[in-house]
Amino acid sequence: MADWSIEHRAFAVEHFFRHNDSYVSTVRDFRKHFAYYSGKPVFSEKTLRVWVKNFRETGSVCKKKSPGPVRRVRTSPVVARVRKAILKSPTRSARMQARNLNLSEPTVRRILHRDLNFHPYKILCVQQLLPVDYEARMKFSRIMLQKIEAEEIPLNSILITDEAHFYLNGDVNKQNLRYWSSNNPQIISEKPLHSPKVTVWMGVATWGVIGPYFFDGTVNGESYRQLLTEFVRPELTRRRKLSRTWFQQDGATSHTARETMNCLRRMFGSRLISKNAETVWPPRSPDLSTCDYFLWGYLKSRVYKNKPRSLEQLKQAITRQAEAIPKTMLVRVYENFVVRLRNCIKKRGQHLSDVIFKTT
Repeated sequence: MADWSIEHRAFAVEHFFRHNDSYVSTVRDFRKHFAYYSGKPVFSEKTLRVWVKNFRETGSVCKKKSPGPVRRVRTSPVVARVRKAILKSPTRSARMQARNLNLSEPTVRRILHRDLNFHPYKILCVQQLLPVDYEARMKFSRIMLQKIEAEEIPLNSILITDEAHFYLNGDVNKQNLRYWSSNNPQIISEKPLHSPKVTVWMGVATWGVIGPYFFDGTVNGESYRQLLTEFVRPELTRRRKLSRTWFQQDGATSHTARETMNCLRRMFGSRLISKNAETVWPPRSPDLSTCDYFLWGYLKSRVYKNKPRSLEQLKQAITRQAEAIPKTMLVRVYENFVVRLRNCIKKRGQHLSDVIFKTT
């Protein structure tokens, strides 16, 4: 298709009018004026009449540009509609809000951020605290701070341990767990996951990590004691840490059974932080555990980047990423552990303030 210039179009329209709407006479003058030899294609009669129509309607031989869709303005009524919808359904995504309000998603997001000063808060799933837990958490925090400050329990001798499930479809979309609000709403949510998985045990200290250790099947007292005797003891002995380590664990039944506690006392003596030990770890306190507030989230954010397709690939990825954790990071993690103990006391045993993280 020829690209006709404004000069071409103007000449054609002018001579079309001069020759009383004669297409043939217009083309003859056009060829003579622009030296278009016979046989070289020129504009069709239909094209010429389009130019004429544009000229009559707009005063221009060029096609009038479409104004496009009517732009929505962030007016007060529109902002009020968005605010009402968000307050009614604060967990609904911005995309769904936009669809229900018949607005574009960018418009809704601009209103949320710029006009309403709302932010999407990511909900972290944690255990619900019982009324009796508050005092236990405060008591533990006070005792630990005193012992750490007095170096009765040196910070660099604490090994905090835990198990976690790594699901094969680990890309469960936690990005959908959001709550739009101008203030942190402090919401807690529990959501079960169902997928092929591996159960992993690890320990975290300032000097490094121990593990991962993968359980075959369900974790029970027998398999947990096998972990302690066949993996934890040799690892700590190899690193020359066994005689100085304070071993922490939560109150799972497999951890605190009589035979298991006897096994732990033979390994660590009184250097235990656990249920049924001299230093009692408070129940339902993942926000105080370095494994829960750091390790598992850190590992999962890296393990699932390459989307492992089998349980064996998943295990390899966990091992590789665990070995790559820098010790400088672990030192900062334990500095944060002390900060969390203090914050737990300030919060009178309630969940810490970062249960929900503000996202960009």
